Amino acid sequence: MFVSRAPFCIFPCMQMKLAISLIAFGAAALFADGSLQFANDPYKLGTIPQGEVRHVTLKGANVTSKTIELESAMCQGTGCSNFKFTQSVAARAPITVDFDFSTASMDGPVSNLVVLVGKDGKPYTASFEGTVEAPVFFNEKMFDAGYYSAGESREWTFYAWSADKKKQIALALDSSAGKEFSAAFKPVKLTVGKDGSVKEGGKVPGLKVTLRTAGIDRSKTPKNQKSISRVVPFRSSTYPNATPEALVIGYWK
Repeated sequence: MFVSRAPFCIFPCMQMKLAISLIAFGAAALFADGSLQFANDPYKLGTIPQGEVRHVTLKGANVTSKTIELESAMCQGTGCSNFKFTQSVAARAPITVDFDFSTASMDGPVSNLVVLVGKDGKPYTASFEGTVEAPVFFNEKMFDAGYYSAGESREWTFYAWSADKKKQIALALDSSAGKEFSAAFKPVKLTVGKDGSVKEGGKVPGLKVTLRTAGIDRSKTPKNQKSISRVVPFRSSTYPNATPEALVIGYWK
């Protein structure tokens, strides 16, 4: 969701795992032979409110003259769970794949690959796509702590407002971030430009948010990792299912 402006790797371990996953799923897509074909591929989820769990049913068929025995199912990205699927698919017979897809912590376009693995190790793929609509907007989501030593104070200011530009949102720092961060909120009126610019003075009810830290925990960073990355979650009683987040990056001195 974020793009790093820093000259170092923010998520080295995560990036390595992601690279391995992408290679694996890329290989699955490459070697899938189309023996299982699904209607409406990619399956269209449409627009989903952030935080909603959508039940998805993919329907297809074995288009070969041989039975296909399936062992497992998984998704390329996060959010998929509770897979149920036809395990033995006879020749020319239908197949259904059911799973739940959670949009927590997602925002914007979503495109995902479902991989079914046969008992012989052969992959079969289907896909789905949609758009996750966040009800809470931040004009900035990534903040730089610079070169940081434990115990140093840092402060950042940004604006938050509702997708419904007539509604005043309530916002609070999630309790999971409370040991490293604090936040203050001031109601303001905003002008939100079509180009994404935001300034005080206008008609849109919003919040001026001041995010502070005086103690990013060094022990949470792997011993040999110099880069700092903290996802800072917020909660909104106005939109209980929303998962607005900010990202703090930096580099240990």
